[in-house]
Amino acid sequence: MSQTHVSTVVKGSFGYLDPEYYRRQQLTDKSDVYSFGVVLFETLCARPPVIQNLPKKQVSLAHWGPICCQRGTLDQIIDPYLTGDQIAPECLKKFGEIAETCVSDKAIERPTMSDVVWSLEFALQLQETAEKNNDGMKKVRKSEVKEVFTDDEIFSRSSKQVSTSGITLSSNSDR
Repeated sequence: MSQTHVSTVVKGSFGYLDPEYYRRQQLTDKSDVYSFGVVLFETLCARPPVIQNLPKKQVSLAHWGPICCQRGTLDQIIDPYLTGDQIAPECLKKFGEIAETCVSDKAIERPTMSDVVWSLEFALQLQETAEKNNDGMKKVRKSEVKEVFTDDEIFSRSSKQVSTSGITLSSNSDR
């Protein structure tokens, strides 16, 4: 009987490496969650996970992103193309919270990947709701609402419609 020995050395891309994997040399599902959290921050901030020539606190995005979330300053480090009306504040806050929990130092505090997916879908709903509200509801005055339809019935005297929770409000502002 031949005996084989498998030796593992910590491997991974710098900046994405789960701190617990580095300490224990054991990969888990939560290691992937950590790396994905780094990708979420990377996507939101449009910067690589590590920039060596920044101040110490800002070098690692996995460290700097959660600090900004906790301070309420995440909007100051996001991609400039996402500022203004591009991302709803509620969506940004939720997205930051998701990324922050993913990069927790302790694996036990990280969500499962299915929880991350659910939370991202919720963040998307927040964004879509904000966009609908900004494009429609703010422009519709109570006096302009003529008809209320449920389900998918859409009969309008105007091209402006807002659909919220299965109810379609039609604006008659063209008259």
